[in-house]
Amino acid sequence: MARRYDQRTTTFSPEGRLHQVEYAIEAISHAGSVIGIQAKDGVVLAGEKKETTKLVDPGKRGEKVYKIDDHVIVAVAGLTSDANALVNRARINAQHYFSRYGENEPVEQLVVSLCDYKQQYTQFGGLRPFGVSFMFAGWDRHFGFQLYQSDPAGNYTGWKATAIGNNYSSAVPMLKQDWKEDMALDEAVHLAAKVLLKTTESSSLTSDKCEFAVLTVKDGKVSHRMLTNDEILAESKKLEQEQQQTTTTTTTS
Repeated sequence: MARRYDQRTTTFSPEGRLHQVEYAIEAISHAGSVIGIQAKDGVVLAGEKKETTKLVDPGKRGEKVYKIDDHVIVAVAGLTSDANALVNRARINAQHYFSRYGENEPVEQLVVSLCDYKQQYTQFGGLRPFGVSFMFAGWDRHFGFQLYQSDPAGNYTGWKATAIGNNYSSAVPMLKQDWKEDMALDEAVHLAAKVLLKTTESSSLTSDKCEFAVLTVKDGKVSHRMLTNDEILAESKKLEQEQQQTTTTTTTS
């Protein structure tokens, strides 16, 4: 039955579904995991890098985290080509706003403008939905630190902590259990590493396997940076020690 209604983006099935949009969302579920966590003093984004072959140069592989503007960064899950097109559009929108008003565009307004554009590709014939989901981290003077997630249909939601991509269904319960209202940024980084290590089912984390970005405010100015390989390895080692302590405690009891 579905094959009769999945040839056109604008054709609803008898159940009220748009199959092309659902196919785009399904493509994202096979992409590398992305974790987003909002803390009281910043936001952390962590993304898994999918290694297709060892012949690929890690230094020239596509990015997982992009800078939109000085106050907004984004992590992507899905088709890199679609992500590049939308990231460039978001950057242009942010610069247009700055040139017109002389200040950074509010984070939610930037998210809304991009989601409206994504939604147009589910509304008109001859187009296909973008096969990518975004995780936005930003700060503005209106609402402070913010974390948003958007999908191919153009929906967006504000979150305190969430996950997209492969094994997101395993990541969300862990975030729900361990996230705290007064969580500091370093605690958020540690939690993101813990969840990412679980979802990737890897023995350790390195900069070749994942990316970590933190956004915070220092001296009244928004700043963001990527964690170095040494910092990622330190978090991985800390998780390994915690696992050993848990195992020892369990064995003793």
